[in-house]
Amino acid sequence: MKSILIVEDEPAISRVLAAYLRKADYGCRICADGQQALEQFEADRPTLVLLDVLLPGLNGWGVLRAIRQMSACPVIMLTARGDVEDRLAGLNEGADDYITKPFVPEEVVARVNAVLRRPAQTFVASEYKYFGSLRLNFKSREAFLNGVALSIIPKDMALLLFLAEHPNQLFHREQLIERVWGMDYDGSDRAVDLAVKRLRKALLHWPLEEGEIRTLRGTGYQLYARKES
Repeated sequence: MKSILIVEDEPAISRVLAAYLRKADYGCRICADGQQALEQFEADRPTLVLLDVLLPGLNGWGVLRAIRQMSACPVIMLTARGDVEDRLAGLNEGADDYITKPFVPEEVVARVNAVLRRPAQTFVASEYKYFGSLRLNFKSREAFLNGVALSIIPKDMALLLFLAEHPNQLFHREQLIERVWGMDYDGSDRAVDLAVKRLRKALLHWPLEEGEIRTLRGTGYQLYARKES
């Protein structure tokens, strides 16, 4: 049975979520604070985490960062904050989706199902990954070419790191929108094309014999790596 860790300090909300998720055949554990959540996560290694932002002690952002240092386990943020900047901040920190309170429990179950249908993420055990002269730091979310830091905006960096986690694998625009921009994104998939254009400019001096971001059949992109370590 797939297991869900619910991290929520309002008992009424966590009980309702657990009831609906159990009805959908998920196992559930409930934590009310951030530190307890990390202890439970390490003990159980759940399939997915529903994580409230405003928690006593260690808040949701701190829990998310700690999880991302050890696992690619899907995390859906739950919060009363609905600002676009907050949603983008969560996605850029490594959240897989973002649900604003108040919400309908059936929607949460649907979001959980949708996230778990995505291709499983590969956790990069080392914080660094090298493609010839290109070095990527997954922990600090930075890129270096020949030791020089590249100026890349957060969303473009999120796209680059995602492609780098899956070198030589094709992703369609719709897949990249869902995985990098998130399900709440309601703009055009042209955002992917524009982000790739900016990344190619930033990687202009990355030697072709080492790798490149390729367009395949006009439908999607891949980080084509000839030299990886």
